Amino acid sequence: MSKAAPRRALICGVSGQDGAYLAQLLLEKGYEVFGTSRDVTTRLFPGLDALGIRDRVRLLSMSIVDFRSVLHALQKVQPAEVYNLTGQSSVGLSFEQPVETFDSIGVGTLNLLEAIRFHQPQVRFYNAGSGECFGDTGAGAADESTRLAPSSPYAVAKSAAYWAAATYRQAYGLYAATGLLFNHESPLRPQRFVTQKIVSAAVRIAGGSKERLALGNTSIVRDWGWAPEYVDAMWRMLQQDQPGDFVVATGKSFSLEDFVAAVFREVGLDWKTHVHIDPQLLRPYDHTAAHANPARAQQQLGWKARHAMPDVARLMVQAARA
Repeated sequence: MSKAAPRRALICGVSGQDGAYLAQLLLEKGYEVFGTSRDVTTRLFPGLDALGIRDRVRLLSMSIVDFRSVLHALQKVQPAEVYNLTGQSSVGLSFEQPVETFDSIGVGTLNLLEAIRFHQPQVRFYNAGSGECFGDTGAGAADESTRLAPSSPYAVAKSAAYWAAATYRQAYGLYAATGLLFNHESPLRPQRFVTQKIVSAAVRIAGGSKERLALGNTSIVRDWGWAPEYVDAMWRMLQQDQPGDFVVATGKSFSLEDFVAAVFREVGLDWKTHVHIDPQLLRPYDHTAAHANPARAQQQLGWKARHAMPDVARLMVQAARA
C-alpha cells in the first residue's frame, strides 16, 4: 500500500516573522511547504535562515497585487491550505504609504479569494487579520462580536480584507477564516518594529553604548504575545469542521512604557535614564488602548497563550544577547 502524499500548504508572505514560524510548524507536522515572495531571486529570507529551514521550503515568486501571478501560483502548487500573511505590515509606515498598504492587503486578499473561487474552491484559506481593526477598545475587551473601528490605513486595509473573506465564505461557500491577531513579537521582528527597536537599543546601551533611545507615545496600551505560539492558532483555525473568525491574544494588556521598563530591567538598567520622547515619532493618530478577549479561541480551538508581555520582553532580550 503506497504512502499518502503529504498535505501541501502555500504561505503567501513566507519571508516575514509569522511566515517563518508557520513554515517551521507545518514542516514539523509533515506538510510539504511552499512559500511566496514578490521576487525570490533577490529577496532575503532571514527568518527561514535563522530557523534553519530555508532549504526545506519550496520558494516561488508571486505578486499579490497581480491576479494572474496569484492564479499561476495556485495552479502550480495545488495546495490544500493557503495562508495569507503577505502585505505591508507596519502601522506606522501605512500613514506614509496608504495606497500601497491597501493594495497589498485589501486587493491582495481579494485576488487570493477570487483565484481560489475559480480554480480551487476546496482550498482552506487563512486570512491574517489584526487586532488593529478594532481601534480603541477603551476599557472593554474586543471579541469576535465587537464592531470594527479602524484608525490607520493599515487597519482600514485589514478590515477590508476581513470583510472580503467573510463575504466569500457566506456568498460562495469558501472555507475562509480570519485570525484577528493582536500584537505578537519574537526575535525575528525587523528593526522597524518598536519592540525590536527597544530591545536592540537596550542591549547596546547595556554593552556600553552612550546613545539614548528615542520613542514616540509610550502611554499606548497593547496586548503583546509570543509569535511562535500564534502561528499554532492559525493552523488550528483551518482544522475546524466549519470556518470562522477568531481573536488571538493573551488577554493581558500593558502600556508601551511597561514594555520599555521590562526590557531595560532585563539588562539591569533604569529605562528613564536612557530614553527620551521625540515628538517627531508620534503618528498622525494612534488609538490609546487595545484589550482583547480570546475566550473563543480557547473554547473552540483549544488554544491559549502561554507567554504574556513580561515573558516576551525577557525572551527577546535573551535572544538579542545570545
